[in-house]
Formats: sequence, structure tokens, C-alpha cells
Amino acid sequence: MSLSIAAPPGLPSSLSSAQRVEAELRRAIVSLDLPPGTRLSEQEIALRYGVSRQPVREALIALARTRLVEILPQRGTVVVKFSARKMMEARFVREAVECAVVRRAAQAFAPQSRERIADLLVMQEMVAARGDHASFQRYDEMFHVELTEGAGFGLAWESIRDIKAHMDRVCHLTLPGAEAMIPLIEQHKAIMAAIDAGDAEAAEGAMRHHLTEILRALPKAEAAHPDLFE
Repeated sequence: MSLSIAAPPGLPSSLSSAQRVEAELRRAIVSLDLPPGTRLSEQEIALRYGVSRQPVREALIALARTRLVEILPQRGTVVVKFSARKMMEARFVREAVECAVVRRAAQAFAPQSRERIADLLVMQEMVAARGDHASFQRYDEMFHVELTEGAGFGLAWESIRDIKAHMDRVCHLTLPGAEAMIPLIEQHKAIMAAIDAGDAEAAEGAMRHHLTEILRALPKAEAAHPDLFE
């Protein structure tokens, strides 16, 4: 399968050429614009983004470190296929971090973050009602980022950002409409209700339940798209 993505709409000027290309390729991989198994050409990417091959090579190496692509000697670079085993590992690491975060959030949570989360939940309901999956995932990520910020552990998000990218790819297969998104919103509300109540045990339980949603959806996704899985 050949590369076919739109040129970037304009990223921050502070980014280097390699960072800009990496960010755009990451977006395309996570959104499945570049589905698993896609072969990536350094030359084609360089032409598309108007850069030399060196920043493209740097971008691909960075994506290989996060295991979104695999660089095969003498064969080029390929977007990695989904792996149920790797998804289990990713969920395990993310659960450890985010459960610790919500326990601390239940002890003390920044009021301004609570207000922003309230707004995010409203926005999630709006975009879910119209089946806007891309916007839903954006607000979902903002929700989880704000949880870490409100708990006073913003750096925790950096430790799981790449892991979440792998989970988000599968979400594009498993969240096709409002009927799949609404339960996630209710899970977000349950997490916040426990935090509001100062109940660390309930907050952790709600987060664990939330993060196993992807595992419950994984078998159906694998059965419907066997060509995208290892």
C-alpha cells in the first residue's frame, strides 16, 4: 500500500522539519489515514512535505522508537500492524499510571481543572451525538491530560503519551458511532464523581473499568479486520 496523506495544514513554526514530519505522520498513523501495513517511502514523504530526506529519516527513526513503524533492513519502513499482545502491555502500563493519578486526584484536585473537565464532558456529548469520532478522541485525550494536570502530575501524561497512541489506533476501529462513545462518557463521569467525593478506591475502580473498554472491543475488531492485525 502506498503513502497517501494530505500535506500538513501548518504546525507551530518552532518545530524542526523532522518534528513537523514526525507529528504529521503520527497523526496519520493514529487516525488510520496510514493503516497498518502501509509502506512508507522516504523520497515520497520528503517530496510531499518539501523537505530533504534527512529530516524524514529522523522522523521515521523517532516513530520506530515508539513502535508505530518498523524499519526493515533492505525492505524499507512499514506502519506496524495491530498486536493484541502489545495492546495488553500498553493497557497494563497506562492503567498503572492513570490509576495512581486518580487516587491522588481524589485527595486533592485543582478547581480550574475540574471546571475544564466539566466543559470537556459537555463537548464529548455534543460530538458523540453527531458521530464525530475524530473530535471525540481529541476531547477524550484532553480529559485525560486535564486529570493529570489537576492532580498535580502533568509529567505523568508524557510517560504514557506514546502508549496511548497505540490504543487510539484501535479506537478508530471500535468507536464508529454514538452508541460506542456514550458509554465512555458515562465512564468519565463515574471517574469524576468518585474524585468529587474524595473516594480514591472508587476512582481507581472506575479508571480500571474505563481502561479495559478497549480490551472488550478488541476481539470484535480483530475478527472484522484480520488483515490489520499480526
